[in-house]
Amino acid sequence: MLRYILNRIISSFFVLFAIITITFLLMHTIPGGPFTSEKNLPPAIKKNIEERYHLNDPLWKQYGDYLADLARFDLGPSFKYEGRTVNSIIRESFPASLELGIISIGLALLFGIPAGTIASLRQNRWQDYTIMLVATLGVSVPSFVLATLLIYVFAIKLQWLPAAMWNGPAYMILPALALASYPTAFIARLTRASLLEVLSQDYIRTAKAKGLSQTVIIYRHALKNALIPVITYIGPMTASILTGSFIIENIFAIPGLGRHFVTSIYNRDYTVILGVTVFYSVLVITLNLLVDLIYPLLNPRISLHDRQEG
Repeated sequence: MLRYILNRIISSFFVLFAIITITFLLMHTIPGGPFTSEKNLPPAIKKNIEERYHLNDPLWKQYGDYLADLARFDLGPSFKYEGRTVNSIIRESFPASLELGIISIGLALLFGIPAGTIASLRQNRWQDYTIMLVATLGVSVPSFVLATLLIYVFAIKLQWLPAAMWNGPAYMILPALALASYPTAFIARLTRASLLEVLSQDYIRTAKAKGLSQTVIIYRHALKNALIPVITYIGPMTASILTGSFIIENIFAIPGLGRHFVTSIYNRDYTVILGVTVFYSVLVITLNLLVDLIYPLLNPRISLHDRQEG
């Protein structure tokens, strides 16, 4: 187990190094810079600002300096937020994004797994058709379209919920529903397909022959194995929710990290772009490692050695 974890950590460093390098090169490939839009700046002042942030250094030196600072967990100063560092921006903004993400993940698991279970147990009946129709709509409609529809219906027309900001539980409902729609629908479809496959296995038929009740068969034997694909999806789902929150946070004016990331792209704020990318990359890599470690707990027949060979 220790060897597997060490191998994954080493490979994660290579993945993170590739992400940093590609992001850094892409940022500097695009014409312009953080202070290109400052039309009223005299050339001398603009030159002094670029010297202050070392933007006039050769590209290889900027890259080396960034890696050296990153090794000390220093993500650098923001070029556009005067007097603020990327570390402070992440520290102040991420809690709102994390709260939205946890609520959305909880909703996806809370509604997706039972919906998929009901659909599989009522296969080819109206319950199955209804759940799969809703799930198909959930994976087909983009989150920003659903967000706009939710605001129009529940905030403007019915005036039941606030349309924007992040000032209490009522403000969390609409953005969480919009962000959780796709993963909820996908989990429902995944749970249904997986549970149908598990229910056709020989050990399930043996359990039925022994006279075990359907409740015991489903919740003690079948569902545990059927949830393995869902656990596999949790890592990519978390990444999807975190990246999807960029759009949702802008639509609902949530003061999260996603808004700063989008703004930094417009402003060519290199350090914020790189810092947020590195932060989320580390988060997703860590979550994927945790998902792999959970596998043996769900199914002892699956070992970490098997996961490494696969």
